[in-house]
Amino acid sequence: MQRAQKAEIIEKLRAKADRAGIAVVTDFRGMTVEELTELRVKLRNAGVDYQVVKNTLARIAVKDGVHDILKDQLTENNAVAFGYDDPVVVAKVLVDYAKNSKKFAVKHASLGGKLIDADGVVELSKLPTKPELLARALGTMNAVPTNFVSLFANVIRGMLYALTAIKDKKEAA
Repeated sequence: MQRAQKAEIIEKLRAKADRAGIAVVTDFRGMTVEELTELRVKLRNAGVDYQVVKNTLARIAVKDGVHDILKDQLTENNAVAFGYDDPVVVAKVLVDYAKNSKKFAVKHASLGGKLIDADGVVELSKLPTKPELLARALGTMNAVPTNFVSLFANVIRGMLYALTAIKDKKEAA
């Protein structure tokens, strides 16, 4: 590989790493091309970049960046998943895939510059995603005015029943 090619790869990796909120390092040893392609498709559908990296080039790319903490963790065969929007989605896809594959494993991750081990990534995958959290917040915000309207409707309904009872009593007399 030429020096210019290496420099280009480093710059592309650095750009991805600096944009990413989470970078998850995985072990893919023994996986077939079909299995790796299947994983890449799932990650791409989730808005995640997944790239097999040379450790030396990856160390240079993450050095002095957001995910600098990973540079000492890059050993053996690695691929890195860069998540840009929702770190939980990245963790969910990778952990779900790891459950079904004996060869694939999550090693560790950098979430906003903090190192997370494989168990931490599993715990992260159990959290609700951004859309789920927004739906819950919207549901809570919608419940307040709905309950307020229902409360006043019940007061008016009770008053209407009382007036109807008075009217019926006067008509009967």
